[in-house]
This record gives sequence, C-alpha cells and structure tokens, in this order.
Amino acid sequence: MFEVSVEQTFAAGHALRNYKGACENVHGHNFKVQVTIEGARLDDTGMLVDFLDLKQSMRDVISRLDHVFLNDISPFDVKNPSAENIAEYFFQELDRRLAKNPVPVQIREVRVWETEIQSAAYRR
Repeated sequence: MFEVSVEQTFAAGHALRNYKGACENVHGHNFKVQVTIEGARLDDTGMLVDFLDLKQSMRDVISRLDHVFLNDISPFDVKNPSAENIAEYFFQELDRRLAKNPVPVQIREVRVWETEIQSAAYRR
C-alpha cells in the first residue's frame, strides 16, 4: 500500500455551541489540515496522486473556510464547528474530488490542528 500526505493551513473563527467554557465564545484559530491518501497501485508516472492536484483540491475546500466565521456557513451553521467536525467535512469534500484520480485511492485520514499541541482526526 502506498501513502501520500499533504498539509495546508487556514484561519477562521468559530464558537462552540452547547459547550461550557471559554470556547463557547467567539474565537479564532490558525488551523492546519493534513490529508493522507492511500492506494495499492501507482499511475503510469509512478505517483499515487499528484501532489499539485491534491493541494489544489485542499485549497478549493479551504477557500470556503478561510477568514470566515465558521458558524455562519454550511454545514457549520447547523453542525458544531469542532475540530472533529471540520476533519469530517474535509474528508467528505476531498473524497468526492479524489474520485477523479487516475488510479483508485482512498483517504486514510484527515487531521485538523487547532493549535500546535491539539488535533482531531476523521477516518473511515
């Protein structure tokens, strides 16, 4: 099995609903997102996925989230904008985009850091 990982960052604000503590108030993070892709075979150029394509897909997802208040945009206007839910959102959005990859791949994990020392991950 082959594996490829890339990371991107974005800045956004949020407030956690139904949470008792400081994070129920509006605050922001410089989020880091890492996506790890896996697959059993490589394409004709010897790549699982083109790093440039994967980074562009991540930038496409990030463009909706960067420098916004997450609670105001779908799905986070209903779903709590926790690191766990943000990781799941990236997973779902990138999974659709990766269906077009020349060789079959799947997302192994999406990890989202709110700070340098705390992160949450989503995988199937």
